[in-house]
Amino acid sequence: MEISELRALLTPEGLELLDALGPVDQVADVARAVSRLRSAGHSPDLVSAVVGQAHLRAKAKAKFGDFAARMLFTRAGLEQATRLGVAARHAQRMRRAGITSVADLGCGIGGDSLAFAGAGLDVQAVDADEVTAAIAAYNLAPFGESAVVRHGTAQENVPSVVSDTGAIWMDPARRTSGHSETRRVSSDDYSPPLDWAFDLASRRPTGIKLGPGHDRDSLPADAEAQWVSAEGSVVELVLWTGALARTGVRRAALVIRGERSHELTAGADAEDVAVRGLGAFLHEPDGAVIRARLIGDVGRSLDAGMLDERIAYLTSDAALTSPFVQSFRVRETMAANPKAVSAVLKTHGIGTLEIKKRGMDVDPAAFRKKLTLKGSQSATLILTRIGDQRRAILADRVPAAD
Repeated sequence: MEISELRALLTPEGLELLDALGPVDQVADVARAVSRLRSAGHSPDLVSAVVGQAHLRAKAKAKFGDFAARMLFTRAGLEQATRLGVAARHAQRMRRAGITSVADLGCGIGGDSLAFAGAGLDVQAVDADEVTAAIAAYNLAPFGESAVVRHGTAQENVPSVVSDTGAIWMDPARRTSGHSETRRVSSDDYSPPLDWAFDLASRRPTGIKLGPGHDRDSLPADAEAQWVSAEGSVVELVLWTGALARTGVRRAALVIRGERSHELTAGADAEDVAVRGLGAFLHEPDGAVIRARLIGDVGRSLDAGMLDERIAYLTSDAALTSPFVQSFRVRETMAANPKAVSAVLKTHGIGTLEIKKRGMDVDPAAFRKKLTLKGSQSATLILTRIGDQRRAILADRVPAAD
């Protein structure tokens, strides 16, 4: 968003027009809304700002729920923003640690600060982009003087916004594009630079949000690393230091489904369980468990073994379930070729098929086109390697554990 568009939007006319327009869900609706508002005589800057915000509000509902209807966004800010339910759990961690104020350095549109202020923490937020800082100020306005936003860099504002009894929250932005998170990159690829952020975190209670695939070798050894998944997707890695890091915890996997959450913690990466033959059940660990390298702890809790030492599948005979895995009851196993699979699908009357794969270089969509699917039954097909063999496992999902 350009500053001219923001100025047009932050007027009584602009905000009233935005509220009256309501969410614009589909891309096709954008052109129609623009045409209608231009025909009504509104300026190009105002129309662009209003329609853009209406579309972003519709997309933001997945992260912010009903709060999205009164917030403002930038496209990049919405993409990077923490889901409100996840941010609320971070805020509660701060409260449990006795934190009463937080400096959100690089606050973006203010998504994390909303949760912090909502939990009763005093918030000092900073962002280096003028438009983004103005949007954050609008989003945090309902909290009055308990949530203040400044325009500036994190490095310039640390002395003035971090209290002696407070904590720091940082969500460093990537300055570069087209890079894999797992490739080793420079600290200066981030704003603020990670070396600077890690140094500050070593001296103050801090939470640093990173991408879930961040290079593990670059993480500070004395920080608690918590991988978070929400509704089946790994959404972030948070490093916690000082009073915000739990005693004896260096690895954690937080799994959130709806209003419920489950967490697995350890002092270090867990040792894997031994490999065993395919049993009556196959278990797929949640992505946060895989990232945290706590598969072995989950395997021991299920009396399960690894299906293959190189692949993140567990298997067992016992009908045990866990919130840290998706379990499947095995029907049959066969060679992973379309002819063999189609014959088994026909025997079981499978017409609806979910295909998952791990450890095999295969396109599930292309594989599906080679299958014969006829019948009224449904199942899951898991394509994987077991030792040197490419295998297909026909299975049924087991309801998730509470």
